[in-house]
Amino acid sequence: MKFRRQFFLIIFLFITFNGFTVHAQQSSRVTSASGQDSATMNKFLSDLLGRMTLEEKIGQLNLLTGEQAITGSSVNKDAEGKILKGQVGGFLNIITVAKIRKAQEIAVTKTRLKIPLIFGLDVIHGYKTIFPIPLALSATWDPKLIEKTARIAAQEATADGINWTFSPMVDISRDPRWGRVAEGSGEDPYLGAEIAKAMVKGYQGDDLSKENTLLACVKHFALYGASESGRDYNTVDMGRSRMYNEYFLPYKAAIDAGAASVMASFNEVDGIPATANKWLLTDVLRKEWGFSGMLVTDYTGINEMIDHGLGGLQEVSAKALNAGIDMDMVGEGFITTLTNSLEEKKVSEKDIDRACRMVLEAKYKLGLFEDPYRYCNEQRAEKEIFTADHRAFARKVAGKSVVLLKNEKQTLPLKKSGTIALIGPLADSKANMVGTWSVSANLNTAVSLKEGLEQVGGSKVRILLAKGSNLMQDSAQQTRGTMFGRTIPRDDRNENEMIKEAVAVAMKADVIVAALGEASEMSGESASRTDINVPQVQQRLLEALLKTAKPLVLVLFNGRPLDLSWENEHVPSILNAWFGGTESGLAIADVLFGDVNPGGKITASFPRNVGQIPVYYNHKNTGRPQNDKHGFTKYRSNYLDASNEPLFPFGYGLSYTTFGITAPMVDKKVLSPGGTIKVKVDVKNTGTRLGEEVVQLYIRDMAGSITRPVKELKKFTKIALMPGESREISFTITEEDIKFYNADLAYVAEPGDFKIYVGNSAEQVKEVDFSYLKN
Repeated sequence: MKFRRQFFLIIFLFITFNGFTVHAQQSSRVTSASGQDSATMNKFLSDLLGRMTLEEKIGQLNLLTGEQAITGSSVNKDAEGKILKGQVGGFLNIITVAKIRKAQEIAVTKTRLKIPLIFGLDVIHGYKTIFPIPLALSATWDPKLIEKTARIAAQEATADGINWTFSPMVDISRDPRWGRVAEGSGEDPYLGAEIAKAMVKGYQGDDLSKENTLLACVKHFALYGASESGRDYNTVDMGRSRMYNEYFLPYKAAIDAGAASVMASFNEVDGIPATANKWLLTDVLRKEWGFSGMLVTDYTGINEMIDHGLGGLQEVSAKALNAGIDMDMVGEGFITTLTNSLEEKKVSEKDIDRACRMVLEAKYKLGLFEDPYRYCNEQRAEKEIFTADHRAFARKVAGKSVVLLKNEKQTLPLKKSGTIALIGPLADSKANMVGTWSVSANLNTAVSLKEGLEQVGGSKVRILLAKGSNLMQDSAQQTRGTMFGRTIPRDDRNENEMIKEAVAVAMKADVIVAALGEASEMSGESASRTDINVPQVQQRLLEALLKTAKPLVLVLFNGRPLDLSWENEHVPSILNAWFGGTESGLAIADVLFGDVNPGGKITASFPRNVGQIPVYYNHKNTGRPQNDKHGFTKYRSNYLDASNEPLFPFGYGLSYTTFGITAPMVDKKVLSPGGTIKVKVDVKNTGTRLGEEVVQLYIRDMAGSITRPVKELKKFTKIALMPGESREISFTITEEDIKFYNADLAYVAEPGDFKIYVGNSAEQVKEVDFSYLKN
């Protein structure tokens, strides 16, 4: 027995001497930052930091990119050599267990301290099983459903070696010209916050050391969705009152939910790029909100501050570290300049230690020091990726994300008999079903709309196919902005010839389904548009199809709100399908044939034209508000040529059934500090089909110490009702629901009068009054 004790002591000292210590971890308790486990973690990290050289510490701050999924303009070279030198803390864009294990083996067997690497990827709306784009997910108004999509994404990604996702993207945006509106949850901070919490929980679970959970990364901190002109990477100019009241909430909600990492945004905040903004990254994020995780730049975010005009690479790298950045993504500014900056006293070793500790702590919480190959189980990869259950759930979610914008002549749902003319450049596309940021997807596994209609429609439905037009007017437009090889093959025939063929096909059918809109990479990063109409070449096809007088349904593929004014005026039925993921062809067919009753609601207002942008429901009233919503009044805040109101408002979406919602009733008219008000409405399915309705509650503060929005979403619930069924819905209002940040940025509830609005969109509401009085 004595010999065995001595033997194990020798082994322990040998491992410790070589810099790799095995620790049993309980990360769910570690993240609480209290108790024995946190003490164990802190001792381990302090001991490790004490053995590290300056170069090894700086090396941990270096995040390199692999070459399997190119998501930026730069690619790092000689990755293996840098690992051997201890100059790498982690990688993004390496996919598959085999490739990740190979890189990890170099780090934990051939470097002095054998510190494991972390592996990240843009797992935005699924890994191999692709769910609808985030904007479409938000249209489900179902945080639990969205949480499960993140859980499945985490399960699949971790089965393939990934342990860090650069998601959720929680930027609020009111400008559909901005391509990255596709990646967020729309224009409302409250709904965005609920979804942010759900996604963090889905990714991280309750124990980061489990093999099927991964680090969430909240992005882009902060205000990225408010870029001027809707142009990516552009300037943001915003006062702090607006930051706190309209844009910060989803970020803070994700932090409060335990998000383990945060990504700095490209834009400037108060004239200082976010990547070097100490007020934003340290004062707000760490000190005010209590964030204790890892802060990473966006792709070459440090280097890009040179073009912002903040100095050379050494200077901007030092500013980023001093502001609170822990890890440098791709740019290698830290690893090439921090040693000199330390010698010149532009940075301190304390800040380098802080940043290094944050990186090491993230790895510790993931269990990588205990088992660096925790995420390299090839059996999991074979069994847990793109399973039948995951695909079935993706189909369900895609169906719930579809929004019925118009069904004037009750053309929908379609009959499962007769002939359908399926026409348009997106009618038989697989690659463009999945949407932006599906970098790990196998595009060939996606189900096209044609395939979906054939499978769901059955043997009594005949599908006639015609392309009808190219996606864009010319080849330059066709390929501009595409990523990951997803261009649609261009048809070189004359445009009139293609339309003529489509019309001939349409004349043989009972109904036309026109599959039009954007290609998947016409939205997303670096995909801003000044013209957000359906491309003209497709609109000319649509005009020709309408002249056939055949019943027509427009199935719209899009990653942003589009200007559909012409389509809304002329097309009887419009189904907004977004980009629904690998199973979306089946899901759209489910909705078209009525197997699924559409219940999605838009979360970003659709403008009447691009000149209306930004248009959003929770705007301020102005000193000269418009009297008539759809008319013109001189010397009022309105347009000569259009209504102020959007074409389709926030929260809007139709169904194959109808619903009635009574006026709200309150149990008391006065809210007191610490008290509550109960709000009740009756909801009835007044149609003939089972359907889902989203009941939305908004509040307006009638007079505040600063100007307040005309209404703000504060509660919502989604219910399913059978035909003729009624249900009482109750909401509870507290002080929290009327608080806001005043001119001093104090979070307060002010006495005064309020209105409660309840309905099924921001415009279709009924109201009741209450007051808030302090004792």
